Amino acid sequence: MINLGLRLTLNGGREAAARLAVIAAAVAVGVGLLLSILAAVNATATQNSRNAWLNTGTGKSAPHASAAESDADADPLWWLLRADRFDGRLIGRVDVAATGPNAPVPPGLPRLPGPGEFYVSPALGKLLHSTPAAELADRYPGHEVGTVGTAALPGPDSLVVVIGHHPDELAKRPGATRVTSITTVAPGNCNGTNCTVRAGIDNSGIKLILSVAGTALIFPVLILIGTATRLAAARREQRFAAMRLVGATPRQITVIATVESTVAAVIGTAAGFGLFSLFRTQLAAVDLTGTPYFADDLTLSTGNVLLVAVAVPVGAAIAARIALRRVQVSPLGVTRRVTPRPPRIHRVIPLVAGIAELSWVIGRVPESTDGQIVVFVSGILLVLTGLVIAGPWLTMGGARVLARATSRPALLVAGRRLADDPKAGFRAVSGLVLALCVTSTAVGIIGALNAERGIPPAARAVAGAVDTHYVYDFDHATGRPIGSVPPPSKAALDDLNSVPGVTGVLVIHTNPLGTPDPGYDGQGSTTPLVAGLASCAQLATMPAHNTCASGAEAASVAQYFGTFGTYEWEHWPEAWPAAGISAPRLARLPVVEIVVATDGSTTAIERARTILMNAYPGQDVPRTVEEDHAEMGAQLAGYRQLADVVVLVSFPIAGCSLAVNVAGGLRDRKRPFSLLRLTGTPLGMLRRVVLLESAVPLLVVSAVAIGTGFLAAQLFLQAQFGYSVQAPGIQYYAIVLTGLVASLGVIASTMPLLRRITGPETARNE
Repeated sequence: MINLGLRLTLNGGREAAARLAVIAAAVAVGVGLLLSILAAVNATATQNSRNAWLNTGTGKSAPHASAAESDADADPLWWLLRADRFDGRLIGRVDVAATGPNAPVPPGLPRLPGPGEFYVSPALGKLLHSTPAAELADRYPGHEVGTVGTAALPGPDSLVVVIGHHPDELAKRPGATRVTSITTVAPGNCNGTNCTVRAGIDNSGIKLILSVAGTALIFPVLILIGTATRLAAARREQRFAAMRLVGATPRQITVIATVESTVAAVIGTAAGFGLFSLFRTQLAAVDLTGTPYFADDLTLSTGNVLLVAVAVPVGAAIAARIALRRVQVSPLGVTRRVTPRPPRIHRVIPLVAGIAELSWVIGRVPESTDGQIVVFVSGILLVLTGLVIAGPWLTMGGARVLARATSRPALLVAGRRLADDPKAGFRAVSGLVLALCVTSTAVGIIGALNAERGIPPAARAVAGAVDTHYVYDFDHATGRPIGSVPPPSKAALDDLNSVPGVTGVLVIHTNPLGTPDPGYDGQGSTTPLVAGLASCAQLATMPAHNTCASGAEAASVAQYFGTFGTYEWEHWPEAWPAAGISAPRLARLPVVEIVVATDGSTTAIERARTILMNAYPGQDVPRTVEEDHAEMGAQLAGYRQLADVVVLVSFPIAGCSLAVNVAGGLRDRKRPFSLLRLTGTPLGMLRRVVLLESAVPLLVVSAVAIGTGFLAAQLFLQAQFGYSVQAPGIQYYAIVLTGLVASLGVIASTMPLLRRITGPETARNE
């Protein structure tokens, strides 16, 4: 039977060859995407492990070295990690100072840089050489002596600099730590006690990202593979039924069907591995974690290879067995078909259950990441599965309405055919329906997070303001800030004001008067903060919140003035209250914050940042309001990247599924269509029937899928963040419209096939 199955598959004529090619191509696409997902998972873990060295000094016992970071024979190394920025890009800055010749050396470096030396990553080296020194290079004392190797870089575009200092100098800087070894614990293995994640993604973050990505991507891939293995199922059923009538046993038919599907799946699987190898370099450019991958990191483990190489052909064989179950019951079950039983309303139960679970989670979100994964992923799985199960029932409802509401022949035939077999009608568009549901959910979540955490539209004018806050903490008993710096020199102020694009400089001083923070809303049990003091002349140069009380020379202003009130918890007055202090005395007070207003240009922002960093080299790196919001919304950036990947992958998969389904459906129904043509039905009417049979379930169920997607997004947002879905932007409507138009284009592209397969010769009895 195996030999017969191979002969029928490989030597069964043009139709068998075409069917084999289409199934193999579809399986190849699905396998290629599955391999890409698995490789991206592996690359994410590898990429994350390269961040381990940056977390040096964050062990539980810091500033003393933890057990994982101690080496009795090593000389101590002073270590200070900070986050620098340039044009919205993050630069990892590590300042080091060796106390002896045996100090530990970070990975990727041949040796430690000495005082006045620094190593840079290749991407940062190119940036330094292509950017004016006043905007970037002047921040780093000394000269470049080498390149940071790949072993220390998460990705090819990573910006990293390692700067050498004298030990006595670096030891005085806030945050500097003495270590005797470089951390090797990957961020994904941090548990909050043996290390702290300052660079990379912790274990909880990785699990959450991969769980959501896998859930969103695996459904379209499975539908594509399942669609391919069912291609021309009706035609094959007739052939196998004829074999049963001449004496073949059910077991023999099963073997032949399994061989046919397995051969196509094996060929497709091999081609899928080839596609993955061919496009691996392009896959490396996918920005899922904030930086592209090194192509060499996109590897597959032995388990990954075996899983795909074995699971796909086995799955194809199982699908073939299920597709031919009617032949197993009786060979006449195919030739004497009756209208299938219509789907029942109970098909909506899984969909309702998924919505109910997501609703129940509101107010009951587990504290652990594992618990959140369980409730949210299971809810999403139920919604997606429920949509697939309920699709035929929704299709039947739309078809019956169409058939009752029209008297036009094409609409009537399409409506009746869909009402008779809604499962087949929905199967063709199921992949696209899922893609629309996933896209709507992603857009709903990202839109709400962006609206809640982004800079308000009315405050966009302050996005380019550069802010440096020199306070490290607050005294909870008095509300006074802890930490300050001396007033900036006249030369530094003159340099700032002379930068093209700088529109004002505001220096906020400590407050010996003890006046309360006017931005405090009076709620909560914490002691109100003490205000900062600022010159009204300097306040007038700020792009917002720049008004003092009438006649005042100095004012009490809110702590963290540089946020310009863009966070929800701040309630700022229209005019800052006057402060009873003279201008000369104010200028001599220590400084807690400096804000530089700019026109938003890269040149103005980066030159101002460089001047401030050189004026206060041991302090935190200045950042813009936009960068501050980006850092606070780092999780939002991860969600946005993930959503982009899901959308970009889901729609091509859905398009492939639609093309295979429509073409396969035409071949399965070529004999009834040929009979209709023999009875005088115009070819144009048949084309309209085919188009409507795909368009009706597509539009009906897509409307439900879009609504379900936004509802799931609303429930997730309410449960996890307490936010609400916002109206989507024009980009969402463009994506949906493009997807629907492209789908109709795919359906229309199969119309020429209808003429070729519905000739008189097709209507003959075999």
